[in-house]
Amino acid sequence: MKTYEGINVRNVAVVGHGHAGKTSLVSAMLYTSSATQRQGRVDDGSATTDYDEEEVARKMSIATSLAHVEWGKTKINFLDTPGFNMFVHEAKMVLPVVDAAVVVVDGVAGVEVVTQRVWNYCEEYQTPRVVVASRMDRERADAERVLNSLQSAFGRNVIPLELPIGSEKNLRGVVDLVRMKAYTYELGGNGKGKEGPIPDNMQEVAQAAHEKLVEMIAEGDDALMEEFFDKGTIPEEDLIPALHNAIREDKIFPVLFSSGLGNIGADRLMDFIVDFTPNATEHEAIRGEAAAEGGEAPQRKESDSEPASVYVFKTVSDAFAGRISYFKVFSGVVKNDATLQNFSKNSAEKFAHISVMQGKTAVPVNELHAGDIGAVAKLKDTLTGDTLGDKNAPIQYPHVKLAEPAITFAIEPKSRADEDKLGPGIHKLMEEDGMLRFYRDPQTNEFLIACAGQQHIEVVVAKMKKRYHTEVNLKAPKVPYRETIRGRADVQGRHKKQTGGHGQYGDCKIKMEPLTRGGEFEFVNDIFGGAIPKNYIPAIEKGIKDAAARGYLAGYPVVDFKVILYDGSYHDVDSNDMSFQMAGRIAFRKAMESAKPTLLEPVMAVEITVPDEFAGSIMGDLNSRRGRIQGMDNKGGNTIVKAEVPMAEMLTYGVDLTAMTQGRGSFNMEMNHYDIVPGQLQEKIVEKYKASRGEVTDDVA
Repeated sequence: MKTYEGINVRNVAVVGHGHAGKTSLVSAMLYTSSATQRQGRVDDGSATTDYDEEEVARKMSIATSLAHVEWGKTKINFLDTPGFNMFVHEAKMVLPVVDAAVVVVDGVAGVEVVTQRVWNYCEEYQTPRVVVASRMDRERADAERVLNSLQSAFGRNVIPLELPIGSEKNLRGVVDLVRMKAYTYELGGNGKGKEGPIPDNMQEVAQAAHEKLVEMIAEGDDALMEEFFDKGTIPEEDLIPALHNAIREDKIFPVLFSSGLGNIGADRLMDFIVDFTPNATEHEAIRGEAAAEGGEAPQRKESDSEPASVYVFKTVSDAFAGRISYFKVFSGVVKNDATLQNFSKNSAEKFAHISVMQGKTAVPVNELHAGDIGAVAKLKDTLTGDTLGDKNAPIQYPHVKLAEPAITFAIEPKSRADEDKLGPGIHKLMEEDGMLRFYRDPQTNEFLIACAGQQHIEVVVAKMKKRYHTEVNLKAPKVPYRETIRGRADVQGRHKKQTGGHGQYGDCKIKMEPLTRGGEFEFVNDIFGGAIPKNYIPAIEKGIKDAAARGYLAGYPVVDFKVILYDGSYHDVDSNDMSFQMAGRIAFRKAMESAKPTLLEPVMAVEITVPDEFAGSIMGDLNSRRGRIQGMDNKGGNTIVKAEVPMAEMLTYGVDLTAMTQGRGSFNMEMNHYDIVPGQLQEKIVEKYKASRGEVTDDVA
């Protein structure tokens, strides 16, 4: 395959809500451009960009896939991203490497929850956007309703660049409001529209829409506005560059209409991408991260003449090729067998056999120019987010910051054989998925796996079984409760044991008092006059810490307390470190008896986004979970609820939210603070703990 310079490359992320028609639209463009011999479909697994076995089985995109077309003299790289809540972080991961985003909305549903999320991502990265109302041949698809939905959510700058000819199953083509031409399509044709005059019954509507578009383009440009008022229009030769600039500067968000399955409008979208979206050379210089010691951050212009630098935005684990790194060339020219320095890992990597991806197929190339996207296999140390380049011109491009995973499960292997494969398998999946976490809870000693939601964890478990032949059990994680005190105590801890020879003797007097939340533990040595030798003081502190780690009420660590050691005694022969450790433990247990011990639970800061019609149900449900509402906001037909909810009440929230909102709600949460567990719940937790140890249950102090 021939290579393209940056001026002839367009990198486009295809984003939007699940089942809006993104993959079908990409398949239509691949077929229309002759990149594929047939038009792939999602429902039969033949779509080029939905090739993973889990994607085929679930008939949905799970990870970002790449494909490219050669359209005229331009190469367009498509990054087809998932549109479901659990996997939409994949869309955010690719935005730093694209020139524009195609935001696909369903012709019936209009703006949905994930549409709003990916729009916000695009605003964060200042990514130019074009909206495509897809599936316009569906029953009840309505152009006017879709436009109203878009303008209500994103403002008046969302404006049609086309009008559909016909509706629902009678959709036949589109009217181009820039060139004022009609393009009609044959059912089952090659996807290339036939140019002709605008139908008579649409002349008036098209003219009004054209004038509105021209007026919007002219806003903010005095020369264009003057020409518009003088002539009543703007000539095409002036209109096209003005529209290109307005889109690049995020002043206008044009709307096109299409049908992916019907292959209507795919060629018009590719024409639009070539004519109106920015090419790589139009970007301002990209700024890297500042060095740790300070100073000005280095930057690169997307140009072949700059030192080479690439950014790895995605990693895929392949059974045959091993680790495949997807990268964008931000500057310079990268050739086969080039050796680049990984500035993130401080190691050298050889780029042998670079290629461009067509779905799962790697197409070899000899070199890639600044602005293009490629892939390379078997880099030793490189992972997603790493920057590589000319070792004499170091730069580190910023990492994408993702929200923390919303749901956590305890994970354990089903058998001893699975135990050996569990860690390596999950770590390979973590290389692919920036939202996946795997760690051991130091308090409960459970292995935990954290994901974006229920469906996400199901996909991970399925991949573990199919790829790495590892079967696991999932269960709700233990809530990491803690214990603390609300009162004060003044006690003596004495350990005395006499055997035949040397005995054991340690004696200490301590005061215990609560600290503010988050104070953890403070130890104060207030011994005067040598009542206890200095060399035994650390042993007392260690004994208290060991006892606190084991808990008092229900086996959870005791935190937020202060111990003042103020007196004690020792024996010249029988005292030793172990004796004073035991004395410290005894003193701690005695102090806890009278210091009003209580349980603390983790409270999560939760943000929930749901369509407005579900807001009431969500509020009622949060109240039933002991949640405290912190605020509400409305944006684009969605309600955003912020609340603080105990972790114990959120363990199954992902599944419950899906059921309450028909899969249209999303949430994220993170640890916020610890708070006292209500008395009745404390009693149950303590009873359960004592029952597990075969102890007699007492009331909580």
